[in-house]
Amino acid sequence: MRKLKIIEHISLDGVIQHSNDDDDFPYSDWTAPYRTPAGRDAILAAQGESFDLLLGRRTYDIWSGFWPKAPTSPLADGLNAATKYVVTHRPESLEWGPFEVLGPDIVEGIRRVKSQDGPDLINWGSSTLTSTLLEHGLADEVLLCVYPVLLGTGKRFFAEGTPPRSFELVSTKAMPTGIILSHYKVAGPLKTR
Repeated sequence: MRKLKIIEHISLDGVIQHSNDDDDFPYSDWTAPYRTPAGRDAILAAQGESFDLLLGRRTYDIWSGFWPKAPTSPLADGLNAATKYVVTHRPESLEWGPFEVLGPDIVEGIRRVKSQDGPDLINWGSSTLTSTLLEHGLADEVLLCVYPVLLGTGKRFFAEGTPPRSFELVSTKAMPTGIILSHYKVAGPLKTR
């Protein structure tokens, strides 16, 4: 069975949104000043050498406009080679492959993909998908790349209505620019005692 990892760049106040051409989010690339080779290497290690992607349609559309044209690099090459499992109602317009549509029942589609042989699945972005993954016990791990900034506005990683869950800390690592990488295992329902 494949593992499903959620990896997210997040501000201290929980914002994961980045600006693109079709929204009015005021901060274009708030992660850029904090990027380092050490951070890139940590992300590459967390993804693993071989992985597939689980993407919501909006993230797929944003990434398909960038990554196929990006210069060759370990990150670009890995993302372009990965099979993209996409949540969409418009499969006829998908072009960046290899890809597979999850189908009308998202939860069942993800369970099917997880049960197959293959590399780990990585969910990047796709904030609306995160709650579904946690609600149905589909996510196995979460890696939060926490940036030392407050944005005050934007899409939050854990949206209102995300079900309560417990996590076990696997590791934490500080980057030279102040980013904290916190790797968690999903432990199950919230424990209160």
